[in-house]
Amino acid sequence: MPEAIQAHVAPYKKEIVSKLANLISEYPIIGVVNMENLPAPQLQSMRAQLRGSFFITMTKRRLIKLAFEQTKSKKKGVEKLESYLGGEPALIFTKENPFKLSKTLQKSKSPSPAKAGQTAPRDIIVNKGSTSFAPGPIIGELAIAGIKAGVEGGKVAIKEDTVVVRAGEKIKPKVAEILTRLGIQPMEVGLDLVAVYENGLIYAGEILSIDENEYKNRLANASRWAFNLANCISYPAKETITLLIGKAHNDAKALGLSQNIFDAGIIDLLVGKAGQQMLGLAATAGIQIVEKAHGIKEEKAEVKSKPEEIMQKTEHEIRVPTREELEANIKMREKQKEVKEVEKIYHELHKKAIEEQEKKEK
Repeated sequence: MPEAIQAHVAPYKKEIVSKLANLISEYPIIGVVNMENLPAPQLQSMRAQLRGSFFITMTKRRLIKLAFEQTKSKKKGVEKLESYLGGEPALIFTKENPFKLSKTLQKSKSPSPAKAGQTAPRDIIVNKGSTSFAPGPIIGELAIAGIKAGVEGGKVAIKEDTVVVRAGEKIKPKVAEILTRLGIQPMEVGLDLVAVYENGLIYAGEILSIDENEYKNRLANASRWAFNLANCISYPAKETITLLIGKAHNDAKALGLSQNIFDAGIIDLLVGKAGQQMLGLAATAGIQIVEKAHGIKEEKAEVKSKPEEIMQKTEHEIRVPTREELEANIKMREKQKEVKEVEKIYHELHKKAIEEQEKKEK
């Protein structure tokens, strides 16, 4: 402070500036709060709640600026807090982080009735439902405030939800009176954190007001989306490697089965697949298949032809097949041929499976 100015400053003011400068130098976190419209009882209660972790001091805006001027060489950028000294400013000092400071001040606030001329912090809504008022002039008073009301069950009832004041609008005297009579306390009494200084940075109060539940939900969604993306693009990581290996194993097995690739891991499935195909085709063709155990030599059944019986047939007993019967016979033979091919594949796979099993046993 220049000497010429110091000579005209009262000693008690110099002492206040000196104490403020010491606090600014001592504490790493400096907040600016607005104490406008804060009743004295609530202020004393909040001071008691915050005592120990936070230190609050209130003085004239001019003296606060002088303290900033004296300490700006030690606290780089602290003088930027001057632009936030609106309303009835006070300084709050702490060693806690800015977010904890904001959360603590927000929790310390309490509901308060609305007063005429105050600015609504958010939309003020009067919900529909019954009231404790008996029918009378109150219905007209509610109508003046823009609230539709009627009589239900001998009591005045509000017919529908009504926004009586929009966020940012001034509260009219009649609306403030009605809200008080209805027991609605839309205002909050407490310290409004305007800005916080930390390590040369200034955080506006609205930046520090974080909805913890919403923040947790966002983190959970980000984690889930990252996990799904990593699995989709097959990105190997500690959290995804188990699923990726399982996915690769299933894909390899599916490819082997679709392309009939002989492998010890899927040979049993290939044999079963061929068997199912053979049985399905045989059922479609109406052919009966007798399963034979492995290692037993197939015995060919004797077919005893009896030409004499054929010769004994007369011309009337011999019938020439129709075209439809011939076509059906041809289709039957084609299906029989397909069944034989499937049987061949089945036996080859079966043989291969036995060879693989014998290799394992050796």
